[in-house]
Amino acid sequence: MSVEFIGYIATQPFSEIHPRSGETVQPEYVEKVARAHELAGFDRALVAYHSDSPDSAFVAAHAASVTTKLKFLIAHRPGFISPTVAARQFATLDVFNGGRTAVHIITGGDDQELRADGSFIGKNERYARTDEYLNVVRQEWTSEKPFDHQGKYYQFEGAHSRVKSPQQPHIPLYFGGASQAAIEVAGKHADVYALWGETYEQVRDIVKQVRGEAAKHGRTIRFSLSLRPILAETEEKAWARADSILERAKALAHACGVPRREPANEGSKRLLAAAAQGTRLDKRLWTGIAGLLGAKGNSTSLVGTAEQVAEALLDYYDLGITTFLIRGFDPLEDAIDYGRELIPLTRERVARRERERNEKVA
Repeated sequence: MSVEFIGYIATQPFSEIHPRSGETVQPEYVEKVARAHELAGFDRALVAYHSDSPDSAFVAAHAASVTTKLKFLIAHRPGFISPTVAARQFATLDVFNGGRTAVHIITGGDDQELRADGSFIGKNERYARTDEYLNVVRQEWTSEKPFDHQGKYYQFEGAHSRVKSPQQPHIPLYFGGASQAAIEVAGKHADVYALWGETYEQVRDIVKQVRGEAAKHGRTIRFSLSLRPILAETEEKAWARADSILERAKALAHACGVPRREPANEGSKRLLAAAAQGTRLDKRLWTGIAGLLGAKGNSTSLVGTAEQVAEALLDYYDLGITTFLIRGFDPLEDAIDYGRELIPLTRERVARRERERNEKVA
């Protein structure tokens, strides 16, 4: 199976080592980053969702207007607009951008952030709502005639969408969440299950769990892993760069008064469990930033030369990972750098691995 690379588009330049600057939405920056990802050979770019962030679908629409091949992964939180409305919005966007849309479902594990948008129900109930939400979304995308729905959270009579995605059977659904409730919903609905950059052992475990849930529904799922590669000409220089990134992140966190809260979501807990084992794990997994900032989001790295990191990505590929969501601590510059060596090297190694497997079968 071919490998997929997903980058990241923000609306202003920032990271753990760069403070936010300028307007929150900078159209020219979005255009520059989108074009850079397309030229670097990324398949898609993620546009994130937070309760205080710009609307991800509108950002993706603008990025699509200045690119021709780059696809988009639009983060979306169920429960805040009607699933029938959301389904038509994404289908409409997908027509305009020529089938370049995918939706990343993030139910959310931070009660405080969810309350900012008006959701006060508990985690398990949120996933129950997501389950029902996705049932309706998929039906709205695929049904050729009006349908009714009577559920706990949503009721519809004569729901129907005249606009259909050019992608069949529907727009791809990516899914994040590591709790048992999340895994159960993922097994039922996800086309791609996304996890953060964990150890080989952790990845092997959760892939097995999600595959087991999917099998209950007669489904197969692909898997995505999120990482922050740190590259340099030599391994020594790469680790020196990682050390520098950690020091700069410490200084920025101190200057901004960023509190280190214990995470409520299972994904972050899993990353912190890895960080508790040490800062350097497996071949070249680095947990420095995850340990410093409480594993808030995608925060673990692979450190080394492009060749070494490509080999580590191949290890994850052998565990069932076929999508890599990668972004750097210098977001624009690193995206360009990944396109020079890391992405083509990894594609080459994956193709070679597949040829070897086919030859053994033959």
